[in-house]
Amino acid sequence: MAQNHKIMANRLIFLEEDLKELFTDLHASGQWADGKEISDAYAIEDPANILAIYRQEKNHPNFDLKTFFNNYFVSAQSQGKEYQSDSSLPVEDHIERLWSVLAREPDNEEYFSTLIPLPYPYVVPGGRFNEIYYWDSYFTMLGLVESGRTDMVEHMVKNFAYMIENFGFIPNGNRTYYLGRSQPPFFSLMVSLLAQEKGEKYLIDFLPAMVKEHKFWMEGEQELSKTQANYKRVVLMPNGEVLNRHYDNIFSPRAEMYQDDVELIERKGKAGKQTLLNIRAACESGWDFSSRWCEVPDDLTTIYTTNLIPVDLNCLLYHLEKMISKAYVLQGEGKLGTNYAQRAESRAKAIQQYCWNASEGYFFDFNHHHEAQTTSLTAAAVYPLAFQLASAQQAESVANTLAQELLKDGGLLTTNFESGEQWDAPNGWAPLQWMAIWGLRNYGHDHLATTIKNRWTALNIKVFKNTGKLMEKYNVVDTSLLSGGGEYPVQDGFGWTNGVLLKLLRE
Repeated sequence: MAQNHKIMANRLIFLEEDLKELFTDLHASGQWADGKEISDAYAIEDPANILAIYRQEKNHPNFDLKTFFNNYFVSAQSQGKEYQSDSSLPVEDHIERLWSVLAREPDNEEYFSTLIPLPYPYVVPGGRFNEIYYWDSYFTMLGLVESGRTDMVEHMVKNFAYMIENFGFIPNGNRTYYLGRSQPPFFSLMVSLLAQEKGEKYLIDFLPAMVKEHKFWMEGEQELSKTQANYKRVVLMPNGEVLNRHYDNIFSPRAEMYQDDVELIERKGKAGKQTLLNIRAACESGWDFSSRWCEVPDDLTTIYTTNLIPVDLNCLLYHLEKMISKAYVLQGEGKLGTNYAQRAESRAKAIQQYCWNASEGYFFDFNHHHEAQTTSLTAAAVYPLAFQLASAQQAESVANTLAQELLKDGGLLTTNFESGEQWDAPNGWAPLQWMAIWGLRNYGHDHLATTIKNRWTALNIKVFKNTGKLMEKYNVVDTSLLSGGGEYPVQDGFGWTNGVLLKLLRE
């Protein structure tokens, strides 16, 4: 597998490194509505040759940048645009048909592109997202299992293990410009799902990948001290425990939103680089963007993601530690199993200490700079319920707050604050509906779980009947409207919506 990557790596495009000023000039021109189209395009020949030609021609009197781009690059058109849905069909039939539209074969062609080739088939979200995405894929897999496509689930898990093997972690997506950040670490849940379907040997098969992913998230933990309390994704807490935050190893403007980030840095001067890091860290969280990450809730320029210990991230890493422990025990290495079990238990206690607010009866993120919890009320509080880290009393209190603050006609809000960002009110998202339903059921709050399920599925079906599409996100407050907010238009397809909806309808 590694050899395959080595062969194909010669044809990968690293945008700023390979295209230099051509890349920045394309974005600065303002001739493309979506910068991702530039960054995802295929080059028809070696980027070094294209750059040399550009340098020769760009100062000619009649030079036209867009014509030049079209001569040397081919846009990565979204596959399946020609697909015509039939809204008279049951939505389950629509999803079953869509799997083949969203599926991609192994990337074994030789081309110059930012797309990182993967050795196995996979499913993409849809719309402008023509690559595999990390945390999206778990929720897509829930539906693939319901469709009897467990082989595709295994292929996707193998692709993620392949990226861990080659890069040391799972990037945001299989693009070179995502190689600075990951996404919420759902890999252990994918392995667990596969093991449930095909046998516990898969826990052992993917143990090396889980251990390597854990090392990525915990990089630098041994070097932390009171004078250096944080490094990349690890933070030394006041009680001596190490918890995690989101980060990004790359500090340049994002390739997919390059000009937006350049302008942000220009506006903020020296502080712009720190703002950019926090923007990139929020992208790693998957919640890009939300008032959750902002010191002033409705001002994205006050984003301070790296200051925060997110409750959901640490719950996911708790699950990863538990699965590593279980796999070591199955492999007959009880001592190592005990070590990871103890790590998980320590993390669970720290989540309780730093993220539970007894007076509010809810879980919050923790600001490690200010040594205080944030006040942003979000659906991330369902994660301790999903992973059974909450007491019965805590779960009941969280359930009551969900019902009072976040439950709307179309399902659960992401936050109860309307900022104009897409991970805020009035939007709801499939992954958080699923995590909430799962978590509430763990503690016997079946009525609320069923209410969320029924409202969410009804909204999904209503929009499908009206548009023939399943969307990336939904307006759960006014179910007569499509959702909005964010850096790009509402996308349809859509992998994780399809997966969660099919799972809920077939329970």
